[in-house]
Amino acid sequence: MPYFFFSLFLLFILTPSSLVNATSNPNHTPINHDLYHSSAGLLEQIKALVHRHPDKLSVETIEAGNRGYGAEITVVTYSRSRKKADDKSKYRILLVDKFLVFQSFGQHGRELITTELALKILSVLSEEQFLPNKDAVFLNRTLDNLVLKVVPMENLNGRKLVEEGDLCERRNGRGVDLNRNWSVDWGKKEKDYDPYEENPGTAPFSEPESQIMRNLALSFEPHMWINVHSGMEALFMPYDHRNTTPIGSASQQMRALLSALNQIHCQNHCVTGSGGGSVGYLAHGTATDFMYEIVKVPMAFTFEIYGDPKASSKDCFKMFNPVDLATFNRVLNDWSAAFFTIFRLGQLQVFGNNSEAAASSFLSIDDYLDGYLMERRNRYSKKMEVLDLGMQEIRTYFRLFLLSSVLLLFMFCSRISKSSRPIVSALPL
Repeated sequence: MPYFFFSLFLLFILTPSSLVNATSNPNHTPINHDLYHSSAGLLEQIKALVHRHPDKLSVETIEAGNRGYGAEITVVTYSRSRKKADDKSKYRILLVDKFLVFQSFGQHGRELITTELALKILSVLSEEQFLPNKDAVFLNRTLDNLVLKVVPMENLNGRKLVEEGDLCERRNGRGVDLNRNWSVDWGKKEKDYDPYEENPGTAPFSEPESQIMRNLALSFEPHMWINVHSGMEALFMPYDHRNTTPIGSASQQMRALLSALNQIHCQNHCVTGSGGGSVGYLAHGTATDFMYEIVKVPMAFTFEIYGDPKASSKDCFKMFNPVDLATFNRVLNDWSAAFFTIFRLGQLQVFGNNSEAAASSFLSIDDYLDGYLMERRNRYSKKMEVLDLGMQEIRTYFRLFLLSSVLLLFMFCSRISKSSRPIVSALPL
């Protein structure tokens, strides 16, 4: 009998603590491997997708490290213009009239559903999967001008810790919250500061992952940044570190986009507004505030795509990720469609139209001409360099033609009206 208890003791001390934590508490929901890829499996699926569609997708792996800690980030770029460029300089020229979007998924290790959404979006872009309730015309007009840079799993080291059993881990491989490691208002600690949840690191950009992301943003210069998380359903704009939103036209544009998206895809139940004013706490040193304040991205957002408010705070997998097939599929379908809607709305903002035009079933003249010319270019595979100046001239001539036609019609009708009047003699009464 003493040998039995001694054996149990040895088994306990030799078993990894993460495995003990994951299996000893029946109230902790484990990862559903029937729904979710492993980190290695998901990245392998994405690279295979790129390999099958080299005309649209490209992939690179960027590595960085310091103080004995290393990290790598996989970056996928989507563009229908890739096949037209022989080198990077030509490709950069092609970006002049493109809508550039930078997306990050999996910044927190425990939020597995976000990385699955990245795979779903890339599958739709490659046309191996399709969006419900989105026709081909909508997608073509959205994708013709889109250049998308996707980081499907920003925090690979933290994700591996989650897969080893630490289901509540959100930080990177050395315990730093990557969404507190950016330089805008870095290091400030609120009264409810939790070092486990919010450790900002030893300095801004102390972490290799944040350094890689900063360099990507500065070189890419996107029109839109979207940082994708889970934990609730929300559409956030700056600021995270204070309870205010930016002022001016940029703030109004972001607010209009989020309002339209909330109405179309969230049925008005998503929380919207500034992150600091809506989520219930202030966050300092976040990626979205850096993108807006320092990189000067015109539209910077944080999206929260799923949360189970009934789950225990210790049951992290269930709190941050759908656990059944129906909910899993619904989240991926709904949010992938939402992303393509905001890609379209964002383009209308950048190219001079407002979000109300996008939500309407009627197209403006400008929008019609944009879609018509781009569709002709694709149909006949001609090299058409449509510059903004040329587009403005076409629109101007089209408007002048309409105006002159109306005036001529008015003059013609007036002439006929005068010629048909009866002649009345001017006689004294």
